[in-house]
Amino acid sequence: MCSPTHLPSLKAGSSSRHPLHHFLNYDRFTNSHKTFLTSVALENEPCTFTEAMKHKEWRDAMQAKIQALNQNQTWSLVPLPPGKKSIGCKWIYKIKWRSDGSIERYKARLVAKGYTQIEGVNFHNTYAPVAELVTVRVLLAFAVARGWPLH
Repeated sequence: MCSPTHLPSLKAGSSSRHPLHHFLNYDRFTNSHKTFLTSVALENEPCTFTEAMKHKEWRDAMQAKIQALNQNQTWSLVPLPPGKKSIGCKWIYKIKWRSDGSIERYKARLVAKGYTQIEGVNFHNTYAPVAELVTVRVLLAFAVARGWPLH
């Protein structure tokens, strides 16, 4: 979630019809869970590239992602056809947490702005190049159980 500075706040002196503190109670949480919740509440994920560039952790995460994309040969640069525009991209930022409330890593993903595409004009097929490990394990288990060949 983006940092709370981007969320509207109540005007000074105003109050909510249903104040959240009337309905939330942290007394039943374990101390480790309270620590985790506090840690999550204190960290902010940037909403924009400009915000992310102000912090070394996010710059490092973006650099690591670019290196991984290059190393995996995810893309190749090609000239655009005459009269065509490229599809833009944007960065998405996420903090990955350990169960104890400490930060495991800062993750940055570069995603295409697919919502700008028009079917039949600048794409014909859709695909998701990412598979969840659990899905792969299930498929392998089926293949083994049924004696299916794998390619």
